[in-house]
Amino acid sequence: MNMNGDPLAGLKDIHLPADIGWWPPAPGWWLLAVVAGPLFYFLARRVVAWLRNRRYRREAISGLRKSFAAYGKHGDGYRFLCEVSVLLRRLAIHRYGRTVVADLTGTDWLEFLDRTGKTGEFTGGAGSALGEAIYSGKAEGDPEKIVALAEQWIRVQR
Repeated sequence: MNMNGDPLAGLKDIHLPADIGWWPPAPGWWLLAVVAGPLFYFLARRVVAWLRNRRYRREAISGLRKSFAAYGKHGDGYRFLCEVSVLLRRLAIHRYGRTVVADLTGTDWLEFLDRTGKTGEFTGGAGSALGEAIYSGKAEGDPEKIVALAEQWIRVQR
C-alpha cells in the first residue's frame, strides 16, 4: 500500500450481480396462471355461446326481412304468411325441441308463440293471421305488423 498516494487506488471496481432471468417465474405468476387459466377458458366458452346464440337470431331476422322483401315483389300474402310461420316454427323447434313444438297447430301454436314471446299479439292481434292463413288459404293481416311481431318474438328468444 502506498501511504503517500490515493488510498482508493488499490480498491477494485464493484461487480454487479447477473441479470435476473424470466424463468422460472415467481410463485405469484404460477398462482395467477392457475387462477386465470380456467377463468379465461370459462369466459371464452361463454363468449362463443353468446355469439352462436346471436348468430341464429341474426340469420332468422335476415330471413324474415328477405321474405318481406320478396312479398313486396310478388305480393302473395299467403306465401308470405307461410314463410313467416315456417321460419318461426323452425326457430321454435331449434330452441324448444321437436317434441314440444311439432304437434302445435292453430290456436295452440299461437298461444305457444304468445307464451314464449311474452306477448298477446299472436292470439289477439296481428299474429293471428299466422294461425288462420295456412289452413284457410286466405292472407289477411298487415304484413308490416306481422314482420315486426315475428322479429320481436325472435329477439326475445335466448
